[in-house]
Amino acid sequence: MFDTKFAIVLWDDLPVWQKLNVTAFLTSGIVAQFPDIIGEPYRDRAGNIYNPLSIQPVIVLSADSATLGAIHRRALERGVTTSLYVEEMFSTGHDVANRAVFAEFAPGDVKVVGIALRADKKLVDKITKGARMQA
Repeated sequence: MFDTKFAIVLWDDLPVWQKLNVTAFLTSGIVAQFPDIIGEPYRDRAGNIYNPLSIQPVIVLSADSATLGAIHRRALERGVTTSLYVEEMFSTGHDVANRAVFAEFAPGDVKVVGIALRADKKLVDKITKGARMQA
């Protein structure tokens, strides 16, 4: 049904609350990059209106640190723009601080705890190789 795949890969050692938090942040980045992924508002039988949701399913995977690093590297090598969450962002409290701490690292020395991407299905599968379905 979709030519693309929307995947999020999380570090498997994160506590559940951090996995949920990182997933929410990463999703917002993909939505910002691809606003057409959002459908129409929902309406219940009583006429109440609810926010629109993604028209495409999101695959949530997990991986160890080494695999996340490889996924990050493969995405960069293939020119795929991603949403990236690094461990140091947990110690900040707002967007400006997040971006400041993010800027302190280069791809080879960053501790990736979550990455999200949306691209051609086969390309996403190649980039996320080694990750497994989130349990």
